[in-house]
Amino acid sequence: MNVGFVEVGPVNGTPVVLLHGWPYDINAFVEVAPLLASKRFRVIVPYLRGYGSTRFLSNDTFRNGQPSAVALDTIALMDALKIDKAIVAGFDWGARTANIIASLWPERCKAMVSVSGYLIGNQSSGKIPLPPQAELQWWYQFYFATERGRAGYDKYRRDFAKLIWQIASPQWNFDDATFDRSATSFDNPDHVAIVVHSYRWRLGLAEGEPKYDDLEKRLAKAPVITVPTITVEGDANGAPHPDPSWYAKKFSGKYSHRTISGGIGHNLPQEAPKAFAETILEVDGY
Repeated sequence: MNVGFVEVGPVNGTPVVLLHGWPYDINAFVEVAPLLASKRFRVIVPYLRGYGSTRFLSNDTFRNGQPSAVALDTIALMDALKIDKAIVAGFDWGARTANIIASLWPERCKAMVSVSGYLIGNQSSGKIPLPPQAELQWWYQFYFATERGRAGYDKYRRDFAKLIWQIASPQWNFDDATFDRSATSFDNPDHVAIVVHSYRWRLGLAEGEPKYDDLEKRLAKAPVITVPTITVEGDANGAPHPDPSWYAKKFSGKYSHRTISGGIGHNLPQEAPKAFAETILEVDGY
């Protein structure tokens, strides 16, 4: 895989890897990155597989969206950049990826900032039915489970993404230019395949790859995260997310939680960049 990324800040600074979610891209950190660079952090912001300029090297490679595969992409990027240890921070898929790195490879993670807390899941838990109101929040997961959903997302991917932005951040008045900057990332030829496989895998409707089985077994035990962590939540997050009281005990190292007020939704780094950057400065001191 060729991973596209942005790097800012001094090469000898403390490395920070910022990870975006779905349906967003590296522009979620467009204000966070320079704030951290000005504090002499080495900031790495990669496109996840299926987004932007990140590309598979072979047409024959399985377009796998399972969480452990996405996490290994980040480890491989760190290896390629000769980064032994970094602060890892993200939201949505990016927070899930950060959680996996912190739990499976704690020696590579100096500290973590995770929007919406502890997000490690598994296929078994994905099969457990939720109350109707909770299921309604995951409507797109059921849509993606159908071939009509795959075709619909492919045909209307920008309209679909904008709807998710509006639902997930109901008080964020983003303009068309802001959305369009990120929407170009969804033109990646593997985007639909990766997104659909990821959500189907979570429900046990699609197989992963055997080479990740051991990692997924370890993640299925919901491991406690030992690295220093700050979890963050917006006060107006319209996307499905756990209550902070539910996941506090999943962090055994130095830990704190921040709720960011002011109508902040799911894309917290882009909606509250100064607050997000400050949590990274704080956790670096842990």
